Amino acid sequence: MLKISSSILILLFLTSCATIVNDAEVPVTLSFSDGSSGSCNLSNKRAQYQVDVPGTHRVRRSDDALKYNCKTDGGKTAFGSIPSEMEGAKLAGSVVFFDLGITDSITDKHRTYTPNFTIPVR
Repeated sequence: MLKISSSILILLFLTSCATIVNDAEVPVTLSFSDGSSGSCNLSNKRAQYQVDVPGTHRVRRSDDALKYNCKTDGGKTAFGSIPSEMEGAKLAGSVVFFDLGITDSITDKHRTYTPNFTIPVR
């Protein structure tokens, strides 16, 4: 019984909150400001995607911005980035488990992107 209790306690101390409860990917809904359709190349340091817009896509969490390079069906182009944000409550949880955010920093599971983003096109 002592071995099992000790093992559970050690696991709690070695893992952090966001790493346990967050998926590696987060959904992001993209649309163009003029209401048109098209496609985008998305990338961060962890993954690259080619997606249709408008639409909702699962994107790998990362501590760097999600860069986009898009083209509408009408030939307009847009490029920029969506900043990565920290989920504060998840990091606070990792401090409670004495991880101090180390595991979350390695996995980036404490990071997120804006769930709905409108890509400006001119």
